[in-house]
Amino acid sequence: MYYASTPEMAAAATGAGAFGFIAAGFTPSTTLIKEIQAVRSILNTPPESPVPMGVGLLGWILDMTEESDDPRIPAVLAERPQAIWFAFGVDLGKYVKKVRAYDENRDHKTIIFVIVNNIDEAKRAVEEWKVDVLVVQGNEAGGHGRGDAPFLQTLLPSVLTAIPDSASRPVVLAAGGISTGTQIASFLTKHGADGVVIGSRLLCTPECMYPDQTKEVLLNSKLSCTIRSTVFDEVNRTAMWPEGIDGRAIVNDIVQDQKEGLSLDERLKRHDQSKANGDSGRLVIWAGDAVASINDKESTQSIIQKLYQEAVAVMAEK
Repeated sequence: MYYASTPEMAAAATGAGAFGFIAAGFTPSTTLIKEIQAVRSILNTPPESPVPMGVGLLGWILDMTEESDDPRIPAVLAERPQAIWFAFGVDLGKYVKKVRAYDENRDHKTIIFVIVNNIDEAKRAVEEWKVDVLVVQGNEAGGHGRGDAPFLQTLLPSVLTAIPDSASRPVVLAAGGISTGTQIASFLTKHGADGVVIGSRLLCTPECMYPDQTKEVLLNSKLSCTIRSTVFDEVNRTAMWPEGIDGRAIVNDIVQDQKEGLSLDERLKRHDQSKANGDSGRLVIWAGDAVASINDKESTQSIIQKLYQEAVAVMAEK
């Protein structure tokens, strides 16, 4: 959740009984170190102990940074977060190997998450890379993912069938459009997930870095108000993602400009002018189908606790 998550959100999630992440993106190592240390401080984690949080790293950005004079992976691992989450790269396996190699020389072993959008990716992550946690992301997820990914209720059972249950199977998490305790209970009891990922439901929390203008748009959004497209990255000047990856965001005038057949230059001009004027009609707002359940500005801790309580109550009725 680059541009959205913060150390405060990660700490609040972990403090509420979930497991929080910060997103690296293009953030320099010096800043990432400060963010991890901030989570350590908020959670009162002793200096010698691993920090109960994770750092999300994008493979295509690592392709640039790890050969630069500011490689992110060793700097992040030195701060001992409990987990690393890899996503969206041509060869994420080489970065999994880097983490394993780093950990060979110390007692702390980093938990490795990898996000997958289809069966082939899942099998590779399990059989070749031997990851610890497999995040199965459906098409309805906010932000970036494969445009051709099936919806979660179709993808998850297919992945579980392709990866038989065994002592070596990683933890499997369901991701995409999950925003209620009832959904959580369903994925845990009916669909075979070991846990779930919550993203868009937290976008209007005080801990989210989205500006108030963006949060107001989200609060007024309804079901089917998002769409997957490359058009958002085009006007955002972030169209550097691997082939097949696009982003789900709030439908607004950005989409309408494309439908009108405007050139990229013209769309960029409209987007920049709208931004300069403080208009909300062309904001790039990454969000998934879970946005339909955003109707408050409660804290990350409160939302997670309520989702947990609802899920437990639903499962107790079964």
